[in-house]
Amino acid sequence: MKSPLLKLIALALAASTTLAAHAHAEELHVMTSGGFTAAYRQLGPKFAAATGNTLDTTLGPSMGKSPEAIPQRLARGEPADVVIMVGYALDDLIRDGKVRADSRVELADSRIGMVVRDGAPKPDIASIDGLKQTLLHAKSIAYSDSASGVYIERELFKRLGVEEQVAPKAKMVPRIPVASVVANGEYEIGFQQVSELLPVKGATFVGKIPESVQSVTRYAAGIPVGAQHPEEAKALLNYLASPGAQAEVQATGLDSVPAR
Repeated sequence: MKSPLLKLIALALAASTTLAAHAHAEELHVMTSGGFTAAYRQLGPKFAAATGNTLDTTLGPSMGKSPEAIPQRLARGEPADVVIMVGYALDDLIRDGKVRADSRVELADSRIGMVVRDGAPKPDIASIDGLKQTLLHAKSIAYSDSASGVYIERELFKRLGVEEQVAPKAKMVPRIPVASVVANGEYEIGFQQVSELLPVKGATFVGKIPESVQSVTRYAAGIPVGAQHPEEAKALLNYLASPGAQAEVQATGLDSVPAR
């Protein structure tokens, strides 16, 4: 048993260590795209509480020419210590010399799912035929302007043999969550990455599309060249990819990266 004096000294040392760590805390500038955002919003505050660092977060698409897109933000010289985005878009930034190649960390896999408005019947899309019939009978179909929507528009409809039938009633929805336009009744069904569908109120998640026609989007993160706080940024990336973070990652509709 420790004496009261030894306990007091131990507590004082622990407190001084914590204060010293927080005295050197930094503000990290984080840019994150939609698919990993729900997980990041759960994990970020835990990292901040444990380290004393603060997180200044900017949301934007992983790709595209809109001013909000992460590549456009970096091109304008906006400060960033961490970027979280679609893996192949991150690879483009690495090739362009915008993100350090040695900093790349794989975070999660994101699959495409479907929603209907709350109270509407939930179609069976577990099979290829079920998904095909759902598309053919739907009055209107929405899909995102991100990686999942590009796949749906250019590949999925063709693979299912329904491209001509659904083209007049299917639309790519820019910038806003697809589930929101299903929730307000603009569209009967909507498709997007599961992690972006689940947070929207007013829409019911039906399920993921069958694995044989699924498109898996890998989310990854890296440290931009010229980041002001690379050591703290690396600590954040290690935490987001750690085994201890996987429960939160999976709860948001993402899948953990398979072990190699």
